[in-house]
Amino acid sequence: MALSYEDCTICPRNCHADRKAYGAGNEKKGYCGMSDQIRIARAALHFWEETCISGKEGSGAVFFSGCNLRCVFCQNREISAGGTGEAVSLHKLSEIFLNLQDQGANNINLVTPSHYVLSAAEAIRMAKNQGLKIPVVYNCGGYETVEALKQLEGLVDIYLPDYKYVTPELAGRYSFAADYPERAWEALAEMFRQTGDTVFDPRGMMKRGMIVRHLILPGHTKEAIAVLHKLYGTYKNRICYSIMNQYTPLAYVAEHYPELNRRLTKREYEKVIDAAVSMGIENGYIQDGKTAEESFIPPFDGTGIGKG
Repeated sequence: MALSYEDCTICPRNCHADRKAYGAGNEKKGYCGMSDQIRIARAALHFWEETCISGKEGSGAVFFSGCNLRCVFCQNREISAGGTGEAVSLHKLSEIFLNLQDQGANNINLVTPSHYVLSAAEAIRMAKNQGLKIPVVYNCGGYETVEALKQLEGLVDIYLPDYKYVTPELAGRYSFAADYPERAWEALAEMFRQTGDTVFDPRGMMKRGMIVRHLILPGHTKEAIAVLHKLYGTYKNRICYSIMNQYTPLAYVAEHYPELNRRLTKREYEKVIDAAVSMGIENGYIQDGKTAEESFIPPFDGTGIGKG
């Protein structure tokens, strides 16, 4: 059965919500909380991705409103809950892609686009027909269906997913998706099938391939190492790994998830990095000790959207 917004099974939540009926008296919303109307909160050059994505010129990041995970520790909660963002048409979204290219962006970086995958695919086609030539990055939490990802074949050059957990219990507690490890693993396989081995240009910018991110949670180094073992056991150095220490405890986490109410220690991070080196990971990106103290969250103020 073809994917659609009328009976939405785009993501693994399988809500079967009629997203086209929102605003017409239909209060039965899906998990992402979004209608079929594209909403974005920011579209601008972004300099805080991995170096092979941002480079010196910046990545053309388009931040979509809403999310199909809403992890308890999400630092983009302002937009993941769907409360921020401007409605844009497909034509406007394709224009935004082209404007970012004109600004010198190294790529078009679709941030949390999973629940808008059908619209994103169409907007990419429109932009390519109008001269979009830079790579397209699909930047997501990893909770995807293979059927949805197949809509992007030939349109996305670089996949930038998370692989957050291998343990269903942790996935259920922190991301409300106990099936995350299995669904995300299937998604990674489809992403790799589409892109193959990583390809870089002479400047070191990624042109094609996959970078898998893992944010280490405090007290969960064993989980992080298990994630890396699983990934490396399958993909070796045919993909890139981004091992992140930037977890920052947020005020609302303390009451319900006290075990997450602290930053990652230097020793915890070094333990995971040492394990990654020992298992043979070479194509890795690591973060320095200041990342948890710095803000990588841009203002979601409608920059770069305009009207339409």
